[in-house]
Amino acid sequence: MNHYDLNGKHLVITGGATGLGLKVASRALSSGALVSLWDKSQIGLQSAKETLENSERVNLIQVDVSDHASVVKAAHLTAQIGLIDALINSAGIVGPNRLLVDYTVQDWQEVMNVNINGVFNCCREIVPYLLKSPAGRIVNIASVAGKEGNPTASAYSASKAAVIAITKSLGKELAKTNVLVNCVTPTAFQSAMLDAQSKEHVQYMLSKIPQGRFGLPEEVAALIVWLCTTDCSFSTGAVFDISGGRSTY
Repeated sequence: MNHYDLNGKHLVITGGATGLGLKVASRALSSGALVSLWDKSQIGLQSAKETLENSERVNLIQVDVSDHASVVKAAHLTAQIGLIDALINSAGIVGPNRLLVDYTVQDWQEVMNVNINGVFNCCREIVPYLLKSPAGRIVNIASVAGKEGNPTASAYSASKAAVIAITKSLGKELAKTNVLVNCVTPTAFQSAMLDAQSKEHVQYMLSKIPQGRFGLPEEVAALIVWLCTTDCSFSTGAVFDISGGRSTY
């Protein structure tokens, strides 16, 4: 495993109690970072800390990213821990696999509230703190679905397209500051979110990957952590694919 230098850096990871967020935390900790995990589940946060090595460098903040007031409070608490150097927006939900005409308004709004409104809330409240860092970083987790659109996943696809767009917009806004804003667009990778999908949808996604396999969360986490380092210095508003050859643009 390659070593990334995050010594002395403080990373905020939303959705950090499980899945990709937890893998990013593990990789960041092994690179010397201080990590603040943000998640809606207090039980999940406690469990996550117990599984992580170097847990003395792990802080737990219970927050609902879809609730702006909750994010304001979490940002203030996190800033008291120490200078914030990076924000990884990993919190997200897939929503049900349904035709658009069968999608309920409630399900649509729930996906949007977490996947894009949550990114907006967190960026809005954390950017002022990142501007105080000598090398601030934001990494948004989008999806290849945001580029291509997956059938029976209209809300997820639309929300991830919005994540790509907000990355490009905010990256340009902050281009002359010390804060870089990028996103990653994974294809499906092995996760609890994948396990929750219908067999038909899983097979559809697999059929689109030229390498013929799903990615590993560790592979995606490695890219995300690199984007938080000072080695990434001339990319902002950029989209980094990690899709086994599916996405070529």
